[in-house]
Amino acid sequence: MMQEQRNGRKTGADKRGSKRLPRALRITLWVPLIALVLFASGFWFFADHVGHLAASGNPQQADGIIVLTGGQSRIDAAVALLKAGKGKRLLISGVNPIARADDLRAATGGDAKLFDCCVDIDHAALDTIGNAEESAKWVKANAYDSIILVTNNYHMPRSLLEMKRLLPEARLQPYPVVNTPLDNGAWLAKPDALRVLLTEYTKFLGALLRDFLPIEILRVKNTRSAEAASHGG
Repeated sequence: MMQEQRNGRKTGADKRGSKRLPRALRITLWVPLIALVLFASGFWFFADHVGHLAASGNPQQADGIIVLTGGQSRIDAAVALLKAGKGKRLLISGVNPIARADDLRAATGGDAKLFDCCVDIDHAALDTIGNAEESAKWVKANAYDSIILVTNNYHMPRSLLEMKRLLPEARLQPYPVVNTPLDNGAWLAKPDALRVLLTEYTKFLGALLRDFLPIEILRVKNTRSAEAASHGG
């Protein structure tokens, strides 16, 4: 009788164990599925938001204008704003170290006097984080309170996020440059635009996650990035 009871308890334990395994397996399957749904939903809202970004026809005047290099027509748009008197000075951030002011002026058809008096060039920034760091130095050095930020529409969310980290008190006015219309879901039919949006969305999520990392990790990461850049890697 005692042997039968022991066997019965063992059988019950085996049944409970067999139930736990499928439950654990279900959780293992559900977690990545939920993560995928959240990622896809977030991407949809991100792409839709970017698709509806458009530059104001008559932006408010600001103390300074900052343009981030890397996309078509960005510098042209920023120089046009400076010519229109929308800012006192223009910072072109992230310029190739071998590029000179004369090269940029010639490429944009800008006036030599305008470039000499009112355009500053940043050669130090290597990425969007660097853009924000160098821009913050420029804003503080000039004691500016308001900035017009010029970059492509797909790059604007991440650029604003990085800028606001370092310039929380400044009034940042986005001026998105639109080269390819993406509104009303047009990006779905454009593979190149879809690829760019997906890449930028992933980078945007990475920028958001930086808010949750300990400062020590960020310092180590930035140090390693700087060392790699100095060695050409």
